Amino acid sequence: MLSLEFLITSFIVVLIPGTGVIYTVSTGLAQGRKASVFAALGCTAGILPHLMATVLGLAAVMHTSALAFQALKYAGVAYLLFVAYATWRDKSAFAIDENPSSKTAAGLAVKAFLLNILNPKLTIFFLAFLPQFVQPGATEPLFQLVLLSTVFMTMTFIVFVAYGFLAHAFRKAVIESPRVQNWLRRTFAATFVGLGASLALTEK
Repeated sequence: MLSLEFLITSFIVVLIPGTGVIYTVSTGLAQGRKASVFAALGCTAGILPHLMATVLGLAAVMHTSALAFQALKYAGVAYLLFVAYATWRDKSAFAIDENPSSKTAAGLAVKAFLLNILNPKLTIFFLAFLPQFVQPGATEPLFQLVLLSTVFMTMTFIVFVAYGFLAHAFRKAVIESPRVQNWLRRTFAATFVGLGASLALTEK
């Protein structure tokens, strides 16, 4: 169950940059350390429905239903393209705001939540990933799945916060250079477009 293999595999999976990491890093650069924590929190919360779907067996329905998968997939693609457009259009300086308001913090968390909840690949991933670490013949497989999911989410939050804090460490250099700001803004926008294209081309 909570084997070294599970912990190492989960850590590698969480560490690989994806939509959540890109969003958390961009938030850490643009709005600071505290804002990146809210982004990481939202991204982590966004994987909860996928984990619940796996645990409750609903993922199997999505896996066999092409319509359900395609609907969620294209909703995710549309949202990623919207985020890319918003990032590209936002030409304001990376203003220092170490204490984001509750409204801003909630907005960051909701935006991050939507980024992950609209990614159907996560449900399929957890459907294939988690059962491998449930002990064969376990009398309480549901408990084991919940425990594995909790550990995975905790690891996700910690790693994402670390990414955000690392981005914050380079923030001063970014703020002092409009050229770097423009380059990062365009890079993040292009990255979100790339992630959207990758999701659009995903097959079950």
